[in-house]
Amino acid sequence: MYVYVKKKYNKMVLAKKELFEQESQVRANLFKALAHPARLQILKYLAQTRICLSGDLSEMFPLTRTTLNQHMNELKNAGLIEGHEKDGKILYCLVPDKIREMNIILSQFSCDMELPKGFCCEYNSYKISEV
Repeated sequence: MYVYVKKKYNKMVLAKKELFEQESQVRANLFKALAHPARLQILKYLAQTRICLSGDLSEMFPLTRTTLNQHMNELKNAGLIEGHEKDGKILYCLVPDKIREMNIILSQFSCDMELPKGFCCEYNSYKISEV
């Protein structure tokens, strides 16, 4: 992929998400949302307790309110949780359809990465040419 991109555009553009297929972009956005232990713990807590979170979440997790808000925003931006206002408080809840979609994406990616027994990646068996 690197060689193709560099030849076609004659510059390094690996940060340009648009150059990659839609499925890879969707996966990357999801993985980014899951890429912090706090966010994983928040999702796990919501799934296990089957309740919505409200109030000062820093009492439940070892992070400041500001840091938790940033993590909640990442999860909201990924569509994994929603915030609903009730009695002047924000209730954060899982989005069941998005959680099911996440499970499918993770399962598909895991299958894509399955390696045969005895797999060995030999160094120098394939060399990408410098362009």
